Amino acid sequence: QVQLVESGGGLVQPGGSLRLSCAVSGYMFSIYAMGWYRQAPGKQRELVATIETGSTTNYADSVKGRFFISRDNVKNTAYLQMNSLKSEDTAVYYCNGDGRRRGGGNYWGQGTQVTVSS
Repeated sequence: QVQLVESGGGLVQPGGSLRLSCAVSGYMFSIYAMGWYRQAPGKQRELVATIETGSTTNYADSVKGRFFISRDNVKNTAYLQMNSLKSEDTAVYYCNGDGRRRGGGNYWGQGTQVTVSS
């Protein structure tokens, strides 16, 4: 019954913004680290940003200063605010929940497409 459901993707012009959401059910959200990953065509999946249970954040160098990850432990939702988008940000974005440190699982959402193009 674990579900991670991403939303908020779409087509945006270079320099624009999008906010992705990841709604979680089926595990104890507050004790899972959350992350966003992305995969562009022909490339490996890469880490974009993570947020720990204590709200410590980490970002890939390519998005630092432009993207911001957050979490709402009441709504059981993680977010990725993406600003100043570039064409190279085009990818399928995946939400991840990782509870292995506490004996839990590692779960993935289905992905949401982000396309940055004129």
